[in-house]
Amino acid sequence: MSNTILITGCSSGIGHFCALALRADGYRVLATARRHEDVQQLQALGLEATRLDLDCSESIANAVNWALEKTDGRLDALFNNGAYGQPGAVEDLSRDVLRAQFETNLFGWVELTNRVIPVMRRQGSGRIIMNSSVLGLAAMKYRGAYNASKFALEGLTDTYRQELAGSGIEMMLIEPGPITSSFRRHALSAFKRNINYTNSAHADIYAGVLKRLEGTGEEGSAFTLGPEAVYKALKHALESKRPRARYYVTTPTYILGYLRRVLPTRWLDRILISAADSENK
Repeated sequence: MSNTILITGCSSGIGHFCALALRADGYRVLATARRHEDVQQLQALGLEATRLDLDCSESIANAVNWALEKTDGRLDALFNNGAYGQPGAVEDLSRDVLRAQFETNLFGWVELTNRVIPVMRRQGSGRIIMNSSVLGLAAMKYRGAYNASKFALEGLTDTYRQELAGSGIEMMLIEPGPITSSFRRHALSAFKRNINYTNSAHADIYAGVLKRLEGTGEEGSAFTLGPEAVYKALKHALESKRPRARYYVTTPTYILGYLRRVLPTRWLDRILISAADSENK
């Protein structure tokens, strides 16, 4: 059983739930968040917590050093979770906006992981779990930046797993579909901040995107699960003697994972286009 775990993105949603649940199950949880006020809230809940901004190399280094000082140089597991989604048609994404998505969702994860791997190599053991997405399996329109970051994460994680074979370090992916979280609220902020949605060729569709992001109901409510569904997969990845390379979470992930294997690409495109159009009406 991997007992000491570092988790990113613990301010809300999946990271917050899993940090508290793991502590309740006997783990020593080292929780991180980007904002100082969120770190303070985590500490108020009794968690060991520090600031970690995935866009900043210095912050990543400081967080890893803090974790190792806390544990006398040992780290059993890393759960890479902190991320956000940048909505918008690909043609409306500037280079800087696309780069920002990758800085948080990919480059920061890789830098953090690469700092942790030498620690686990010295131990001869460790588990690294990447929280990906169903959108790392199948792309949906108006989520191009997020799709790309998760597709890239999947490829890098598969590569890590091959390169770490025989090291004692296990590398795994969790691929959730819709999960109750603050994801939509953060996506709305990124959309308004970075997309010129009134002057776009997609302006009519963007009206529906805004309506969905500003809605009070749960996105994908027919299939939305709570963060405990991700926690179940995370626990298995941490504790199983034979962890899976991939963990599907929620019905849409199972459906799209299957359809991607059996359908021609154009057929799958039609299904995904229809799903996105229905969502943004």
